[in-house]
Amino acid sequence: MEAVLRNLSSTVELLAVAAHSGEVQQWDKQTLSRAFHWARYCEHIFSRFHSKSAMRRTMEKQLQITNQCLRAVFLGYSEVSFLDLSRCQHLLLVGLLNNPELPFSIMKALFDTMSPVNTKQSEYEDVSGICSHIIQCKSACKALSPLTDLSAFGADAEVQGSMLMERLGALLSQGSEAGHFLDSVLQGCEGAGQHFCLVIAAALLTTKDSAAQTASQDFLLDWLQKKPSELQHMCSALPPTLLIDLAKDHLKFRDAYCDVLKKWAADMEYSISDGEWAQRSTNRTVSFQKLTEHFQALFEACPSLREDVENELNALKISDGDFNVRGLSVWGDLLSAFNK
Repeated sequence: MEAVLRNLSSTVELLAVAAHSGEVQQWDKQTLSRAFHWARYCEHIFSRFHSKSAMRRTMEKQLQITNQCLRAVFLGYSEVSFLDLSRCQHLLLVGLLNNPELPFSIMKALFDTMSPVNTKQSEYEDVSGICSHIIQCKSACKALSPLTDLSAFGADAEVQGSMLMERLGALLSQGSEAGHFLDSVLQGCEGAGQHFCLVIAAALLTTKDSAAQTASQDFLLDWLQKKPSELQHMCSALPPTLLIDLAKDHLKFRDAYCDVLKKWAADMEYSISDGEWAQRSTNRTVSFQKLTEHFQALFEACPSLREDVENELNALKISDGDFNVRGLSVWGDLLSAFNK
């Protein structure tokens, strides 16, 4: 029994380190696997002794002693009760994700989609991809919910967007450099750009139920505005309905979206052979018709924006010579399309 109590105290201390200590910066995948091994051990202890009152009282007393010691060491420490032992792996995972000192290598291992969770029995199981496994399970629950409740982003993106908000909130609350974290996530999403855009949209459209969540969304918007190529990709990859929802929900996104549309227009030239405006770049993002539709949808959703934008486009048309002949000024042709 003494060994069980020692292991119990050590695991609770491990949970505290995972959630509150900078020691996690030294963790590698083997350390991560060992941590989940001990979390599973505590879950086994709970299932074995929860119905044995004498043993339970002994362990509860040990937990009180351990909690008291940890409260003196870690600011903001949350006590672990005997009932908490039944979800020890969950506590470990949440603690790690909320620790701003968690290295990106461990974050990447937790979300690894290339290496699904290894369920084979060994000394220490490989827990790579455990978060991806959780996302898949939650996504399946979403997919099996009534059709009217299905997410506009897809279940995976909605769950990941929510987790992204939680992680940003933890980093910002500790004064950590959240921008580096977002840069790392973006770098890790190479080849899955459209899905990353959906995750960002889901995060920005998460219901704001606290000042901290509002701050996280503001930070995400500021970061996105510093990534013009990513912002343009987002505006071309997302469905127009999602872009409009973002524009209605966030003034910063509305203005950035409008600037992207004007940049696309400025990049267009008139093809005499085709009788149409098209972007000069080889990687063409949007047609003139689609550009017009983007503007019109934005004006319908945000009527107060229309007059300012039309005045700006009219000034640009005048700088082009103020001709009312199709093909001479993209700004004049846009204004004509708006008024049809």
